[in-house]
This record gives sequence, structure tokens and C-alpha cells, in this order.
Amino acid sequence: MSDERKSGFTRRDLVRGALVGAAAAAVPTRAPGAPMDRALGPHAVPIALKINGKMEKLLVEPRVVLADALRERMGLTGTKVVCGRGACGACTVLVDGVAQCSCLLLAAEVQGRAITTIEGLKTDKRLAPIQEAFVAADALQCGFCTSGMVMSCKTLLDRNPKPSRDQIREAVSGNLCRCGTYPHVFDAVERAAGMKTADSSLTIASPVTLLAGGSRPRLHADERVGPATLEALAAEEA
Repeated sequence: MSDERKSGFTRRDLVRGALVGAAAAAVPTRAPGAPMDRALGPHAVPIALKINGKMEKLLVEPRVVLADALRERMGLTGTKVVCGRGACGACTVLVDGVAQCSCLLLAAEVQGRAITTIEGLKTDKRLAPIQEAFVAADALQCGFCTSGMVMSCKTLLDRNPKPSRDQIREAVSGNLCRCGTYPHVFDAVERAAGMKTADSSLTIASPVTLLAGGSRPRLHADERVGPATLEALAAEEA
């Protein structure tokens, strides 16, 4: 038996004591009379969020993400939750004017910041130009990605009123559309920007009859036509 065992104090005890001392030295001391930091949770706590220009008071657990607070506490279900990990962009909202995934933000951490959801884009019960453009360009199918896509496009147009097609692609690169409506989304952004669309097609608002070489092809209401057909129509009208 070694002398350490006989004395009742081993090298292991020495190392353990050194580690405990180092840990204790690393703990910051609190000045006498200084208030303790207020801990949040795990129970529900009151928070105030500025949503679509209005201050809203909520009672939520600190673990609740912004997407769930908007949908389940506020009833703003326009914000969609699909992947829940920031990979699809469906839950995109604007935070201080910047597009962010609300499934990755805690509701408690965005207090005091301006939050805009898809419901907050309309003014005087009228859709925003980008929303109207999405309808006109038929830039939606199943709808799960649509609100997030609109918010990303809104951010782009706010900072760049006349974006190029490449800039539009980059702006929505974080928004996954499984239906493949990207070309219509690009068209919608260009419409909202007042730019000529890529295919230069327009919509005929009423039935039109073409008279060319004795043939009578008919264009039905709301049928999309290209520049050549429009020129033929104009020539006939002249």
C-alpha cells in the first residue's frame, strides 16, 4: 500500500480539488445588494409584440417560436409552417423590414421590433401591389409557399424597385415551391415593378375575332397572347 493510501489523500483527490477550485474562480461574483437577473420561464410570461403596426400583448412560454405565436396565439394563419427548421421559407415574415423565417425566431426575442405578416400588407382593405401581381400572374398553386414567397418579393421591391430577373431569382432562392411556380413568381415581381414581363404576353379582357386570309380564329376572354398576335389585332382594327 502506498503512502498516499495510508494518509487517506490520493492524487485523484488533489486533481478533483483543483478542478473544483478553478470552477469556483470562474463564477462571477455579484456586488452586495445588486439585483438578480430576472429569469424567464419555464412557465408562460407576458410579452409585447408590434405586429402589423399594433402592439399586441401575449402570454407565452419563452420556448415558443414566433411562427407559433402568430398562428396559435394571434390567429394570423397566413404565415405557414411547413418544415419548421428554416429550410423552405414558407413562414417568412418581415422583421424590421427584413425577410426572416419566423420558425427560427423565439417570440420573446423580437419584442420591440416591427413584425409584418402577409395580413399586414394590405391597406384600406386593398391588396398590396405585389399581392395583386401574384393573382394576375397566377403565381400560386397549393398556396403553402405563397405567403412566404410574397414577403420575400416585398422585401426585394422595397430595396430595389426595378430588380433584374437574376435579382428576383436570388431573392426567392430561400423559398421552396414544390409546385414549380417560379416563372410565374418572376412574372409577378416584374408586374408589380411596372416592368415588361419576360414573355411580353398580355391578357385579352374580352372575346376578339381575328380576320386573316378568310380564316376566323377566335380568342376567348382572358386568353394570353403574344406580341405577334397583338400586332395582327392592331392591324385589323386599323
